[in-house]
Amino acid sequence: MAEASGIIERIREEGVKVVDFRFTDLVGRWRHVAHEAGGLDAETLREGVFIDGSAVPGWRDVTESDLLLKPDLGSAFSDPFSAQPTLVLFCDGTEPGTGLGYERDPRSAAGRAEAHLRGFRHADEVRLAAELAFFLFDAIRIELGPLQASYRLEASEHASAAAARGGGGAAARDGHRPQPDAAYLAAPPADHTADVRAEIASILAGLGLDGLRHAHGRASGQNELAFGAAGLVRAADRVQLAKYVIHQVAASYGKAATFMPKPVVDEAGSGLHVHASLWQGGKPTFAGQGYADLSALCLQFVAGVMLHARALNAFTNPTTNSYKRLTPGQDAPTLLAYAAHNRSAAVRIPYAARAEAKRVEVRFPDPSANPYLAFTAILMAGLDGIERKLEPGDAMDRNLYDLRPQEAEDLASVSRSLGEALTALEADQDFLTKGDVMPPDLIRAFVEVKRCEAEVVDRTPHPVEFQLYLGL
Repeated sequence: MAEASGIIERIREEGVKVVDFRFTDLVGRWRHVAHEAGGLDAETLREGVFIDGSAVPGWRDVTESDLLLKPDLGSAFSDPFSAQPTLVLFCDGTEPGTGLGYERDPRSAAGRAEAHLRGFRHADEVRLAAELAFFLFDAIRIELGPLQASYRLEASEHASAAAARGGGGAAARDGHRPQPDAAYLAAPPADHTADVRAEIASILAGLGLDGLRHAHGRASGQNELAFGAAGLVRAADRVQLAKYVIHQVAASYGKAATFMPKPVVDEAGSGLHVHASLWQGGKPTFAGQGYADLSALCLQFVAGVMLHARALNAFTNPTTNSYKRLTPGQDAPTLLAYAAHNRSAAVRIPYAARAEAKRVEVRFPDPSANPYLAFTAILMAGLDGIERKLEPGDAMDRNLYDLRPQEAEDLASVSRSLGEALTALEADQDFLTKGDVMPPDLIRAFVEVKRCEAEVVDRTPHPVEFQLYLGL
């Protein structure tokens, strides 16, 4: 573990001018406070810096607003985008009086989950990897007011990019763009953003991420990025870092990145596919002699995830837009089934030739999720399945998108709306509160923030409503 003295030495050797203390709020946004590097000492780095916790939605009351940001000194990296040499530190929200992780701080919850796992009888380590999808647009325009509500997206790859407008770059004007419904793994010149993704991957590799791969997604303007496995906190850190780099590189190319799950109607949405495996004493525990060469413990983990999936949706699919992707018959898995290799199942068992590679892939999450809370919730659901020795039932080795309506009715499904997911979470949260990993107060605050978001959407007229109802 890095020492404060080592950070001070690095500041001196690298000519660092700014130290940036970054933390994640309840909904998953990265926030920060910056300090002039010359004024920092080892004691401040060890103890942390104060912020006004009442100014962060869902956090402190104004009557007890002081909150410490305690830096994780082993997380330091040099910001490749800042004008002044800047060293960034991931931080946990911490109680000033006790030094304990603040119960509503997402990264602290992820740390508590890892500590809880170390005392678990059947495993002591979780390894998580993520596949992150996102859209790149040439322009995003939003207008919202009492007498207007509209948005406009511009993407050179989309069929609407007309040569007559003269926009979108040479690729748009010469007609090279992915064919509708055939954009997945498109190559240049139809893939307009290959160089953007390559730069993103190059920067992330320089920041220590391994196992990187990237490709064009299924929709016009959609991109996919995957990176290697890490522990729970580090895996969530990687997602936050990847989002930051993607936004910054996109802006440098004059583009806008978004992690909205479904920004374009009738196009494939963006997922955050989570690959998980449990280990004990450095040895994998998911390989065995059962279905798809899985262990009984792995199947119990799968059963726990499926049992609690509707409550998990509150964390893994935490926006109203999430449920435009999780629509039956669309491109995302909505039926709570598992199967080997089957991408229409909510939980997939990827092919793995070695025991060390055996894992489960949870496919319903999306990139609007707060990774610390989503990864923690998935882990705790799986551990509950193991503790209770749950059985997942029979695997579904068929295309679930093609099931007849009466067949689909026999299978449980994910939540159909954010409100439904929040209600499910309120009713099913005991598995999360074990070991004080997610205290009830954190869950209560999260639900309150998210219900406020949903209420804004519910009371705002939508352009489609005018189309449907204006003439009634």
